[in-house]
Amino acid sequence: MIPPDPTPFPIDTVLSRGAASDVALIDQHGSLDFAGLERMTGAVAGWLAGLGLVPGARVASWLPKTRIACVLPLAAPRAGLVHVPINPMLKRAQVAHIVSDSGAELLVTQAARRDTLAVGDIPEGCAIHLETDVRLDATVLPPSAANTDALAAILYTSGSTGRPKGVMLSHANLWLGAISVAAYLDLKPHDRVLGVLPLSFDYGQNQLFSTWAAGARYAPLDYLTARDVVKAVDRVGATTLAGVPPLWVQLLETNWPDTTASFLKRLTNSGGALTAPLIAGLRDRFPQARIYPMYGLTEAFRSTYLPPELVAEHPDSIGRAIPFAEVLVVRPDGSPADIDEPGELVHAGSLVAHGYWNDPERTAQRFRPAPGWAASTGMAVWSGDTVVADAAGLLRFVGRDDEMIKSAGNRISPTEIEDAVVAGGETVEAVAIGVPDPRLGQAIVVVARGDGAREDDLRARLRRELPSFQQPQRYVWRVELPRNANGKLDRATLKAEMTA
Repeated sequence: MIPPDPTPFPIDTVLSRGAASDVALIDQHGSLDFAGLERMTGAVAGWLAGLGLVPGARVASWLPKTRIACVLPLAAPRAGLVHVPINPMLKRAQVAHIVSDSGAELLVTQAARRDTLAVGDIPEGCAIHLETDVRLDATVLPPSAANTDALAAILYTSGSTGRPKGVMLSHANLWLGAISVAAYLDLKPHDRVLGVLPLSFDYGQNQLFSTWAAGARYAPLDYLTARDVVKAVDRVGATTLAGVPPLWVQLLETNWPDTTASFLKRLTNSGGALTAPLIAGLRDRFPQARIYPMYGLTEAFRSTYLPPELVAEHPDSIGRAIPFAEVLVVRPDGSPADIDEPGELVHAGSLVAHGYWNDPERTAQRFRPAPGWAASTGMAVWSGDTVVADAAGLLRFVGRDDEMIKSAGNRISPTEIEDAVVAGGETVEAVAIGVPDPRLGQAIVVVARGDGAREDDLRARLRRELPSFQQPQRYVWRVELPRNANGKLDRATLKAEMTA
């Protein structure tokens, strides 16, 4: 679905798309309508403006999903500032890096978090204010009239490889992302969206914005177990749930009362591919829900989605471009790849971010001009991901260039191995890694969840289903696999362990 109005607006005006009396937020304190949320956003913006920060100053927040945490992404840009959300799962050293790297002049947090910080973690030029310091009786600032190309947020990647880097996002990036997603998900004012993803994660922050762009209600949730999510779906009557593959695995292992499961009408996935067994499990447990597999890049927010009606026939596809995105498959020489020919996914168009904060070298590596044959001009994100397009224009993810396994002269997609490993049910989660091997160059090691009791069955099945060069040499079994702060499987940690 193409949104009716592609004109970007300042991101804080997204609240004007909901009817004033309709509920916008549901949390432990009750409900807040759009008019109340607008007043709260204006008051927090007024409080920030009263601190004397210069326009464009960075305001970091290190909070769970409180009301202030939900409002700051709109209030800071309204005050002419740049919001830097920090994942509440991060620890002091990671927080210190983000605050220092972003040059934040203010950190909004809670006392318990502040007290974990050591002397020197926070630069002298950065003030710390507790969430309880925020004045809701401050002068209310009206919706902004900011230039939509102005910087509104810096989102730091999870840092699975190297130091986290800050992706610079404008008002236009955030606004068009919200309108795009609200349109293709067909969100309606009656929808109730349960927010389990971190607001520091582009996927989680967009869920907040796209919900309000549709005039729907958002219910933030900080959870410890999958059972907490089930209870929240029941309590809120959630119609929409977004997750990453490890969360879906946990949710399918949890008991769902039929009435609770029936509330969910829409399931969205990003942050990793859904396997065929996962899709089958979701369809069985939530037969009334429409499933939206999606692929995204923090540097361009979201690139593709697969319409639900195509999921059964194309379970391994990441779909086609979302509204406002142009997605290209490019050969190493810069020319367009043919149908069924692997190439690099290049994302062009108005969702492309403004580069990495204070990092021109890495910006130049990832953000380069779009190919001359593209419809879009300007900078594009060269993802480093290999994909293949079929005759219908549907894309299939092959793997990241820096994760591809090179064994006996073959380039092997770890995703393909992982999909094959979990397809038979011997395990529900697996990560394939290439480790140095004097004979092969790299050998395939699979780290899988479980006790290994069915490893012989798994090996026998894969001998039937995969060619010899794709056979894993070794399996490492774990009770749990490590996850990063956004809930994704932490491939970098596993690779470091396996190659040490």
